[in-house]
Amino acid sequence: MTSSPTTSPEAADALREAVHAGLPLAIADLSRLVRIPSVSWAAFDPQHVAESADAIVGLVTDLGVFETVEVSRAPIGDTAQLGQPAVLATRAAKNGKPTVLLYAHHDVQPPGKDEDWESSPFEPTLRGDRLYGRGAADDKAGVLAHIAAIRALVETVGTDFDLGLALFFEGEEEFGSRSFANFLTQHRQQLASDVIVVADSDNWDINTPAITVALRGNVAFRLTVRTLAHASHSGMFGGAVPDAMLATIKLLATLHDDDGSVAVEGLTSWETETPEYSEAQLREETGLLDGVSPIGTGTILSRTWAKPSITVTGIDAPTVANASNTLAPSISVKISARVAPGQSAADAFDALERHLRAFVPFGAQIEIDEVDRGDGFLVDTSGWAVAEAKSAMTDAWGADAVETGIGGSIPFISDLVELFPDAQILVTGVEDPDSRAHSPNESLHLGVFHRAILSEALLLARLNERG
Repeated sequence: MTSSPTTSPEAADALREAVHAGLPLAIADLSRLVRIPSVSWAAFDPQHVAESADAIVGLVTDLGVFETVEVSRAPIGDTAQLGQPAVLATRAAKNGKPTVLLYAHHDVQPPGKDEDWESSPFEPTLRGDRLYGRGAADDKAGVLAHIAAIRALVETVGTDFDLGLALFFEGEEEFGSRSFANFLTQHRQQLASDVIVVADSDNWDINTPAITVALRGNVAFRLTVRTLAHASHSGMFGGAVPDAMLATIKLLATLHDDDGSVAVEGLTSWETETPEYSEAQLREETGLLDGVSPIGTGTILSRTWAKPSITVTGIDAPTVANASNTLAPSISVKISARVAPGQSAADAFDALERHLRAFVPFGAQIEIDEVDRGDGFLVDTSGWAVAEAKSAMTDAWGADAVETGIGGSIPFISDLVELFPDAQILVTGVEDPDSRAHSPNESLHLGVFHRAILSEALLLARLNERG
């Protein structure tokens, strides 16, 4: 594919005006989506995810540029159970132009406790220059960034442009994308593209864009530790009989060194240079309490971008209010591990399982189940699409894009790469360090939203010009 001339200053100015004029509508549409509690977890009403998909179908249809717009569901694994509804829209390329697949997800995390929110989680609330609400940033803003960018393109060049487009707005990313691989296979021809833009990441700060070039993988599972056939009196037998809580605590403690570094043999790290990022910034962005030290070694960003981490995210045990003087016979914990880019999730799980079985104390019995695995990803930054995206970001933000890694995981990207090996992947997003995705008081900075839309509109316009 040959290079094309850069979008003219007049065309770029027209796009800027269209994005600016369309921002109130984009915010209003986003607010309507935030009001739909589209939590994809099994314990929540799936009708809300369906309602969210239907609302997005209306927005996509109104663009007037897609030949097909549909809601589709694919089976989960080898079962007959269907995953949550996704929105799929397609438009064929003409005259040798590339096809771009735009991805985001419209499902959201559970809200958590209402009392932890300053405003209702599903009532979009504007405070200052931020819009608060569950999904306001992750990732309904990604959905609207794609839609608003296409609106601006249509406003400036009309509906009869040559660029091929496909939209894939997933409905279960927050619940593990369990039907994702089957969805790709089911719609392979419709999703085939030259460039894939995944709008589910963040930016360096509210004034500096970022393009994500490295993602950690993930391994999550339930670990159950058993030491007794039944509960026994802690006063009668404590000191002679190991209870499951003691065994669990001692086993979990073997996962880390004294400085908090992961101590599991076989988990690898990725060697990379990282931008400057101070401990003071870490404390400000995470709420790390005074006197509490960071963990790990190396630069702070290398710890979150390029090294493994292990977190115990849940424990099934008696609550303090319900605690009785008994030795617990069994304890279950949820372990969430992040895997450095370059190591497969399967290899990482094997290393974790070997470690846990080797270090289990007192001869306790352990069981590992409910295993989820997702591979990390390293972006090839040498392609023309990355160069075009960086150029568009610079023009939209007035600052050069930073190449970043992400401590979190987007496992489905490895599925995209496997099925579409020739496509160039761009991982972008509308979040910033204060967005607090997954947490109470999640929010979207409207200036970031504006610039993210303009970046993508410029990118689409330039790809539409490529020969």
